[in-house]
Amino acid sequence: MDRDKIRELLEKVRSGGINVEEAMLALKTLPYEDIGFAMTDSHRALRTGYPEVIYCQGKTLDQITAIVEKLSKHHKIIIASKATEEIYEALKKIKTDAVYKKEARLILIGAPLANRSESTILVITAGTSDIPVAEEAAVTAEAMGNRVERLFDVGVAGIHRLFDNVHKLFAANVIIVVAGMDGALASIIGGLVDRPVIAVPTSVGYGASFEGLSALLTMLNSCSPGVVVVNIDNGFGAGFFAGMINQGES
Repeated sequence: MDRDKIRELLEKVRSGGINVEEAMLALKTLPYEDIGFAMTDSHRALRTGYPEVIYCQGKTLDQITAIVEKLSKHHKIIIASKATEEIYEALKKIKTDAVYKKEARLILIGAPLANRSESTILVITAGTSDIPVAEEAAVTAEAMGNRVERLFDVGVAGIHRLFDNVHKLFAANVIIVVAGMDGALASIIGGLVDRPVIAVPTSVGYGASFEGLSALLTMLNSCSPGVVVVNIDNGFGAGFFAGMINQGES
């Protein structure tokens, strides 16, 4: 149950719209529900400001749909990450408002939260091949109620492309840098701005990139002190963390 729903419930009790027993029944599912194969966390939005996100990889269609049905009773928006077209088609049958963000591999159910900050998150990629991970970050941040701007394909092989857009770097409140190959772009941007930079290594690259490990190590060894790093291909984690920073939450 998210914060807005808790607030509405309390207002109804105060105004006499419902009695205490009815409110207690509505709160009965806090903090989680045991559905056998999973324990859905209906309390997470109240604790952290955003509902539990469903990681689809490794789950069956039946498990995913059951989790969605439970969580959607308590929250205005649900995200399913690492989702396929098949999963989307299954969810669309039970939630007609489901939207598939194909490039980001995210399914959104319900309406994104209203903007909670006037500041902007800038999502940057080194190359076009990094865009799917970047879109996962961008769509996640937007669903959380953040303004997001995108700047794609400005990697170090043509660094003038980045410098032509340097005004966007200075205007952003938080910057997400998504890069594979050598992963050097995050350090360069970290050395240009006075804003937090969240680096996302991707598994894009030839054999010696070790499916993103080389980019991860480069980013972890950055000499730019304003750079933090999430796991390989973890666009969701970067988008969520950027949203928390942008909205001033801890």
